[in-house]
Amino acid sequence: PWRDLPTYFGHWNSVYSRYSDWTKAGVFQKIFEAVSDDADMEYAMIDGTVVRVHRHGQGAKGGPEARR
Repeated sequence: PWRDLPTYFGHWNSVYSRYSDWTKAGVFQKIFEAVSDDADMEYAMIDGTVVRVHRHGQGAKGGPEARR
C-alpha cells in the first residue's frame, strides 16, 4: 500500500502522483528498453551456491551417520 511508503520518500500521495504520471508518459517503458537493449553476457555465470542440496547432503537429521 502507498500509505506504508517510508517517509524519507516524501508524502505517499505525491509519490503516487509522480509514479502515475511517469507510467502514463511511458517513462518506465523507455527505461526498460534502454537497459535491455544490448545484453552484455561476458560476465554471466552460474554459481553453485544457489543450488539446493538435499537435506541428507547437508548433514541434517536423518542423514548419514558417522560410524566408529
